[in-house]
Amino acid sequence: MPNSPQKGQPLPVPVEKQDEEQHNTGSPAQSERRRWPRPSKANPEAAAPLPPALEPLRFSTRDLAPSDQFAAWQAYLAPLIDIRLPDGVSGDDGFPAEHTAWNLGSMLIVRQNAPSHSYVRSAAKLRSNSIDHWHVLLLRTGRSWTEVDGNVSEGVPGKVELRSLGHPFSGRTTDTQSLSFYLPRELFFDTGAGNEIRNNTILSGTYTNLLIDYLDSIEAKLAILTAKDLPQVVQTTRDMLLTCLSSSADNSGAVEPQGSLALMERIRRFVQRNLNSSDLTPDTLCRELGISRSRLYQLFEPSGGVLHYIQKRRLLSAHAALSNAANRQQIIEIATAVGFSSAAHFSRAFSKEFGYSPREARNVAVPPYFAHAVPPVEIIDSRAHAFGEWLKSLGH
Repeated sequence: MPNSPQKGQPLPVPVEKQDEEQHNTGSPAQSERRRWPRPSKANPEAAAPLPPALEPLRFSTRDLAPSDQFAAWQAYLAPLIDIRLPDGVSGDDGFPAEHTAWNLGSMLIVRQNAPSHSYVRSAAKLRSNSIDHWHVLLLRTGRSWTEVDGNVSEGVPGKVELRSLGHPFSGRTTDTQSLSFYLPRELFFDTGAGNEIRNNTILSGTYTNLLIDYLDSIEAKLAILTAKDLPQVVQTTRDMLLTCLSSSADNSGAVEPQGSLALMERIRRFVQRNLNSSDLTPDTLCRELGISRSRLYQLFEPSGGVLHYIQKRRLLSAHAALSNAANRQQIIEIATAVGFSSAAHFSRAFSKEFGYSPREARNVAVPPYFAHAVPPVEIIDSRAHAFGEWLKSLGH
């Protein structure tokens, strides 16, 4: 029989009651120790996901009358290439095609479905629209054949085509589904291989397969990318492309250490870095780069001449500055900063190039380098113009 408490002694306290009393005393030595920190109250505003940054620019001929479809497609792609139907095919038969573009500020992504056709980016096209970006093309279905300076490359699914828009080319394609990436040359200016990439290159192999997987993953996430994501997406795309080129160069010569292309890249880089110099002339280029005037003129003949090219680059830089809402400079200050000594000359050249005045450009939204995308224009006739403006302003 358990011992009973003697008279005058307090009754024993149950263990459960002792624990409760120790917890309520507040004594540090006896207080309950919390193993995990208290959860903080969530801030609804801080936890809210960032909105998607990209608004696609869509164009389709499917809603048009069959007889109007091909003409509409020609007009839409006119800023980039001239296209024709295959021999024996009539435009009245219809040309159901779709083109969806996303603008990441310093990279355009385009998904395209189109029937068979031929295409040309001629020297005349370069003179009228001297964009010179790199075009990375993945065919999902179909085949293509592209000729540059007498050399023909064949595009098929599972390989990557790399082509310069700053050099004439022509080709033809079967019915295709494709994914394109347009990257400005400025993205490669700080790399060792940036001025040695060979034009009209076909990439294949292990690294190319990894690149394709990555580009496919970007397309799948375009609808959810935020403005914060875009710079890293562009940078990673460039780095993976350079890795792929470096790997392919070991076997196929995708990087060309000598020749016209390398020289052109050196000239482009020198021009871009010296746009504000009043001494940016053909003589200066020849002296700085150690080439003859005839060689310089030969290189820039497809672009309408070296002076034409320099003025185009100056106008594009001025347009980017005018379209930047954070830029508080006066128009004349911007003109002077890109090498124009006369306000009247700048205004005339600007209006001729873009179709509106420098003052009106203050209200035109053009994405700066690594910026968020521009909303698309809803009117069909304006969409071709919007796509052309995206190409012009890419990287500026």
